[in-house]
Amino acid sequence: MSEFALTVEGLTKIFGERRVVDGVTFAVQAGEVFGFLGPNGSGKTTTIRMALDIIRPDGGSVWVLGSRPELAVLRQVGYLPEEAGLPAKARVIDTIRYLARLKGLSRADAEVRANELLRRVNLYQHRLKRVDVLSQGMRQMIQFIVAIVHEPRLLILDEPFAGLDPLNVRLMKEILTECRQAGATIMFSTHIMADVEEMCERIALISDGRLLLFGDLADIRRERGVRAVQVQAAAVPAELRAAPQESLPGDVIEYRLGGGWTPERILGSYAASGVAVDRFEQVRPSLTDIFIEEVSRARQNA
Repeated sequence: MSEFALTVEGLTKIFGERRVVDGVTFAVQAGEVFGFLGPNGSGKTTTIRMALDIIRPDGGSVWVLGSRPELAVLRQVGYLPEEAGLPAKARVIDTIRYLARLKGLSRADAEVRANELLRRVNLYQHRLKRVDVLSQGMRQMIQFIVAIVHEPRLLILDEPFAGLDPLNVRLMKEILTECRQAGATIMFSTHIMADVEEMCERIALISDGRLLLFGDLADIRRERGVRAVQVQAAAVPAELRAAPQESLPGDVIEYRLGGGWTPERILGSYAASGVAVDRFEQVRPSLTDIFIEEVSRARQNA
């Protein structure tokens, strides 16, 4: 079995005179939850479609589950597209059963699996309704069912939480955790950083079709160093009143570093003044901070 569930090397796509994807290279390790990030229009969806052989690249290579993306391999992949793709006039249960059969399930297994998943997402009571009478969030959950109905080894989700209320976001995340525990590899694209920080250990970030970052999220944050310190104490030493700072709830002050202000100097000021420190924490940049910095820098240099 390959160490990587998905590998793309030098992937390129040109529409007209525009390079929508420009030499993108990254790999998704088997068994992980991988975040594929970028602003709207960055080339995420085009990259995914090339990986799934929906559109052909103009350059580069793709390996899915250790093989070229051919039909037999792609049957082991689940895909949730960003855009709606369900037949509007068909009944929910008929749609799921039909697509499950296309993915290789027997008639009996398709029936069992469809009803099992409808119950799991609290939509069993809507199984006889037409797709077009469902809400946007319900249709998104039905597309999610279709993506996982055949228990794929690799699950690729393009903006999976779009249109979902908080309860269904939480439910989808619970099911994704169950899929991973069962051995699936999960890759999802998004521009919502909180979801990535919650679920992913490794990421790739693209903007304007070019790869900006790829690797372990903790390492990426660590490489950018400490930007601030947070101190919880009953008072602020006189020396620190001139330091750049922000008051946070719970008697916490966040001091921004730089201009001579270091963690050692700040902590030393508390010690010298005799003010007891209840908590002292170094603050690294959030993924949102990194996203904004990297994308802004890339656009300035374009």
